[in-house]
Amino acid sequence: MSARDEVLGRIRTALGEPRPEVVVPRGYRTTDDRPPAELLDVLTDRLEDYRATVLRCAPDAVAATVAAALEAGLGAGWAPADVVVAPGVPAAWRPDGVREDDARPAVGLTDFAATVTGVAVAVAETGTLVLDGSPLSGRRALSLLPDCLVCVVEAGQVVGGVPEALARLDATAPLTMVSGPSATSDIELNRVEGVHGPRTLVVVLVG
Repeated sequence: MSARDEVLGRIRTALGEPRPEVVVPRGYRTTDDRPPAELLDVLTDRLEDYRATVLRCAPDAVAATVAAALEAGLGAGWAPADVVVAPGVPAAWRPDGVREDDARPAVGLTDFAATVTGVAVAVAETGTLVLDGSPLSGRRALSLLPDCLVCVVEAGQVVGGVPEALARLDATAPLTMVSGPSATSDIELNRVEGVHGPRTLVVVLVG
């Protein structure tokens, strides 16, 4: 469509005339045929490239691995009282003594040093974790205010590309996409972490 056609189309729309439908070609890849094991390796590589820490474990070792993730993020002296978990995180994933989010005002979440959540889906190609505001992911503030974020990702939640991820998500949900720890840089390209969210991201990859 030329610029002239675009301008005339907008005029017709403003005058109440129906605008002809524009067919946008979509030739991008919508599926990924790589085997699941390869997708897990790609996701791990991307996350580590973004300076996240990835710990892999079997389904029966999630709680112990989450505890190891908290130690990696907070240090050996971490205390369960400093950790808040999303309400939908299964009991089998929770180390002893951690607290469940009690819907306190968002500013109160800064009292915690770390958060543990699940995810809605993970994108291997971009190293992105998507949280959707469900009980498993928790409310948005939960994943943004404490300084360390631990996300548990199950193998079945990992897809190859963004189109596959979007097909699994509710477009009306409050989606938060996390690709590594929060980071920004100034005009001199000095990297600063933790400005817009957690400065530490640890991913527990199950399977």
